[in-house]
Parts: sequence; C-alpha cells; structure tokens
Amino acid sequence: MLSYSRQSISDNDIKAVVEVLKSDYLTQGALVERFEQKLCDYTGSIYSTVVNSGTSALHIACLALGLTKGDWLWTSPITFVASANCGLYCGAKIDFVDIDPHTWNISISAFKAKLEWAEARGVLPKIVVFVHLAGLSCDMRAIKKLAYKYKFKVIEDACHALGGEYENRKIGSCIYSDATVFSFHAIKSITTGEGGAVVTNSEEVYRKMKLLSSHGTTRNPNQMTHQSEDPWYYEQIDLGYNYRMTDFQAALGMSQLERLDSFILKRNKISHRYDQNFDNISLNINIQSQGQNCLSARHLYVVRLDSKQSNKNIRNKFFKEMRGLKIGVNLNYIPIHLHPFYRKFGFKKGDFPESELYYKEAVSLPVYQDLSEKNTTLVIDSVKKILL
Repeated sequence: MLSYSRQSISDNDIKAVVEVLKSDYLTQGALVERFEQKLCDYTGSIYSTVVNSGTSALHIACLALGLTKGDWLWTSPITFVASANCGLYCGAKIDFVDIDPHTWNISISAFKAKLEWAEARGVLPKIVVFVHLAGLSCDMRAIKKLAYKYKFKVIEDACHALGGEYENRKIGSCIYSDATVFSFHAIKSITTGEGGAVVTNSEEVYRKMKLLSSHGTTRNPNQMTHQSEDPWYYEQIDLGYNYRMTDFQAALGMSQLERLDSFILKRNKISHRYDQNFDNISLNINIQSQGQNCLSARHLYVVRLDSKQSNKNIRNKFFKEMRGLKIGVNLNYIPIHLHPFYRKFGFKKGDFPESELYYKEAVSLPVYQDLSEKNTTLVIDSVKKILL
C-alpha cells in the first residue's frame, strides 16, 4: 500500500539521535534550548518553547494567553480535534467559524459576520485558533485588523505549515498573531517522533509557557517568592504540566530542520504536478486555492470531488477504488462539531454547511518529500482511471 504520507529519516538524523543516547543527558540538556533557538532563527520569531506534542503546545499557548473558565475559543470545524480541545482543557467554551469554499481555511466574511453577531450578544471570543489547513496560511493581515477591533487573541495553528510562507515571511514570524503552534508528529514538515513548539514575540507569554511546560516549577531567583542559598532549592509557583521534550528528540528536530526547505520544495513540486493534471473540468475535481501571497507547506494534498455532479456519493466510491489499487488515500477531517463528544454541547448537522460539504467531498492524496516520480505518476493515472 502506497501511504498517503510518511516521514523522511536520513543517516544524519540517526547519527544525531545516537550521539545523544550515548551522552550524559537524555532530557533537560543543552539541545532543547539549541533547538528552540534554531526555530526562532528559522521563523523569525523572538521566543520559542518546544514541548512533547502539538496538542501540548496548543494547551500552554491558550493558558499563557489567559484563556480560562467562561471564556470563548473559536476555531475551524475542519481540523483535528486538538484545535478545539485545547480550549476545553482551560475550561473555556467552544464555537466554530465556517470555512471558505476555495481555501478551506476560516472564511473571513463568515468570521466578520459572526464577530458582529457575538459583539451584540456579549459573547466575543477570548482566543481564535486559525488553522492553516494543509499548510496554507490564513489571511493573517485581515485577521490582525479584526483582532485589533474586537480585542481577541490570535493563535496560528500551523501544525501543517512549518516551512510555509505568508507575505514572503516564514509562517511563525508572529507578525500578525500572539503565538504560532507547530507539530513535529511523524508525518509533519519535520519530525521529532512526537513533539511540538510554540513561537511568540511576547516575553511574558514565553515565560509563562516555559513555566507551564515543566510542572510550574522554577530555579530562577527572580521568579521565586522565597530566597534561599541552598543549591538544590526550587519552587512550584504555578500549576504546570510535564510537557517537556527530550534531548534526543531535539537532536532529531535540529537535524530535520536543516532539510526543511528541501522538503517543502519537493512537496510543492509533487503538488504542482497534481495541480496540472487535476485542473481539468472533466474530472470534476476542485483543488485548494493557494493565493498569490502564500507558499503552502503542502502537508496535505486534498481534492474535492464535486458531489453536485451525481446523486451518488462519488467520494466514497473513489476512496474505496483508490484503496483497492493500493493507493493510500485518507480523509482529513471529519468536522469537529459532528463528533459525538461535541454534539453533546448542542452542535448539530447543518450548523456549518461549507464545512459539511467539504467533508462530503474531500479526500487526501499521497504527498510527502520522498514520494517518487514513478509513484506520483501512479497516483495521477489511478485518479484518471477512476474518474474519466
């Protein structure tokens, strides 16, 4: 079975990890801080905190920005559940904004309308998590203007988007946001196995996240409430979590980061081949609109099979036939509000029609940096064989 995505591990990656495994420190050594600095250098952000998963990164970003019980967090329905769950972890209430029919990110027009509605009812969000679906940046300039007007905090969920660009800046510069979150899961732009990071330009947010990611404890005299000359002394000054990354994960991340731009170039090369072959009205395929001011990280290559062209569910038939040809297609994602857990909050089918139509039509084709030209051709030929 040709997988829809997979990691790329080099001899240098293995060497970097083995060196750490043979060293004195496996955790809380110097490599974590070095990896954090490398992420700042790459993204253009000032501060970075690496953690054990993208979900942990979302959680501490929300906490550091002051999300608490009774607040509202909004996000897109078309994302993995962690983008909403992070708000529930903080005791907040969750709502969603429908997607744009062309980019499949949060619709700016729908967002404006919902903000006006929420302001009239006194239920504006404290935080909005903007998901860069498949690696394509949201319209961050427009979002920043709305954040200034309506006084909400902005988190970029860039778990798909490390290595991508918006307005000729790397995603993660935080020019238009309070924090940007990345994931280093196995099939993301780079991997540490599991892992994640938050970058920000706010020292206050950074200090809070560093504290929360390590049990809420500190050895920094400037943060302590009691001064002691005892060399072992530390204090817990907040309720934190064990979200720390290991040194051998950081070593893998730094090694991978050296190849990130080449990964993005290869993913875009494959995606452009797909674009050229699928931009054909006879196939009844819709592809994601990219926008002139963006470079997508191309974490996913999603196509939508036009459900209006037939009374039957074309997507389901296509999915099964591609799997039958041993092409590992996938579905990203089931709208969050339709999951049984979120239906308990009162969400129901029909609440976010564009997201639900996306779910009815979407399928992810294989795209990753080591996908060969031969296998890319195999995917293209298989799609045409089924749809033409």
